[in-house]
Amino acid sequence: MLELRPTCEHCNKALPPDSTEAMICSFECTFCRSCVEDVLGNVCPNCGGGFAARPIRPSRNLNGDNFLGAYPPGTKVKHRPVDPIAHQQFAATIKGIPAERR
Repeated sequence: MLELRPTCEHCNKALPPDSTEAMICSFECTFCRSCVEDVLGNVCPNCGGGFAARPIRPSRNLNGDNFLGAYPPGTKVKHRPVDPIAHQQFAATIKGIPAERR
């Protein structure tokens, strides 16, 4: 079950469960779309993987109690701003490799 973290790890922007701005890597590191594109260059600073849009969990019980009421979003904020210079150096070594092949 996805944790649905509440904010961007870099800029701390609110990312509610229905946000279309939330992006995650395969380890659920969560960043807003602008940080992924403008700061991170689609390279996760924690694992080196790429990002995909975070799915939106249904807000209503449409089928089998698989909705926010039964599985609420996470509340723990992980605000860990990225050092842009260190990240550029890290990302430069792998950015040329397509995210699906890293």
